[in-house]
Amino acid sequence: MARRPDVSKQDRWLELMRLWQRSSTTVREFCLRHQVNEARFFSWRRVLRQRGLLDDVISSKPSVRAPAFVKLTPLDAEPTTSPIELVLNQGRLLRVRPRFDGDMLLQLVRLLEESPC
Repeated sequence: MARRPDVSKQDRWLELMRLWQRSSTTVREFCLRHQVNEARFFSWRRVLRQRGLLDDVISSKPSVRAPAFVKLTPLDAEPTTSPIELVLNQGRLLRVRPRFDGDMLLQLVRLLEESPC
């Protein structure tokens, strides 16, 4: 026999989810501030979505991502040949000198292709 959802708990969690969606905090910060168990937060978010009570709200604020850096080591000698040019997504152009480290180039291309700029 299926259990009936506890409406008072459901309403409480629905209000918490909406409050979190309006906030500009991470789930962890929100849970700490409101003394909510983080695992329960995710569990209830999933349940409320499955019940069709909670929609994903896409924030108009840009997401804050930590800047990603790739350490580059310049070569001492100036190249005598012209650079290699790669055309990336969104029309970005990447110029690489000959003898540029292949593994580093792969990391750099992956990073640039993932970035939303």
